Amino acid sequence: MNLQSRNKIDAAFSMASMTDLIFLLLIFFMLTSSFVTPSGLPVNLPTSKPSTIEVQKVSITVTKDLQFFVNDKKVTKATLEAELKKKLGSPKGVVVLHIDESVPTREMVFVAGIATSLEARVSIATKPK
Repeated sequence: MNLQSRNKIDAAFSMASMTDLIFLLLIFFMLTSSFVTPSGLPVNLPTSKPSTIEVQKVSITVTKDLQFFVNDKKVTKATLEAELKKKLGSPKGVVVLHIDESVPTREMVFVAGIATSLEARVSIATKPK
């Protein structure tokens, strides 16, 4: 008498769920890594002792040839306050200054004065020693 089962168990392993998981992790890491990048404009930042990192809401960049950028959008010195007011929205925002080390101090004070007049907290971006 032959008592063998007619239902054979397939020993193959399906990788479909594993590849879905890998793609979800890949998408997650790609999206979260884009949140870390600060400003894309190349400026030579001054050095300082390391400190806490501010989460920036608005980034103001002043290049060595005195071009002004608000969140990577080029603005003139005259329209800087209006553009900053539009980007901040509400008071008590955070403004991070990315100012080239060769820019005169009066330009930094000018930009910081505009930000503080709009009741924003001002931080200066530096690179660690």
